Amino acid sequence: MVHEEEIKHILAAKAEPEAFRPLYEKYHTQIFRFVFRRTLDESLSADLVSQVFLKALTKLDAYEDRGLPFSSWLYRIASNEVNMHFRSTKKRRAVSIDETGMDLMFEEIEQNDLKDKLEKLKRVLQQLPQNAVQLIELRFFEKRPFKEIGEILGITENNAKVKTYRLLDSMKKQWDD
Repeated sequence: MVHEEEIKHILAAKAEPEAFRPLYEKYHTQIFRFVFRRTLDESLSADLVSQVFLKALTKLDAYEDRGLPFSSWLYRIASNEVNMHFRSTKKRRAVSIDETGMDLMFEEIEQNDLKDKLEKLKRVLQQLPQNAVQLIELRFFEKRPFKEIGEILGITENNAKVKTYRLLDSMKKQWDD
């Protein structure tokens, strides 16, 4: 089982930092993509991802297995690093939109005709606070389950569901205005 293998690597890395390498190699690319989709800057993303893995390694003793993939913990660290960067630079973060994620979101807010709606979607997303955009990205563009979204954002699975559907209702009202 993948989870058991992951736990073995984590326990080994807690005892000996060199044993962290398989976890780094397994998750580096997906964490990089996650960060890049928020920054749209390759160099900045590389720096932030380095910080993510450095923090993960130095705080590995604090990691607790909650039945979720280790990547959930890494995504949470990555999310915090990106948010801290944008807070400290006072810049707005990028939103990377793919067609599949948009289809899913439009389906949820009962909108059709993807091409005509793209610009309107961008305007609606730009009006949302960063934490709301992050929720939308995790659910529809990263395709994360609610349980994992809750772990990444430090909320319960149920709270992640409620916030997502309230946010979608709010977006639908903005859409109709």
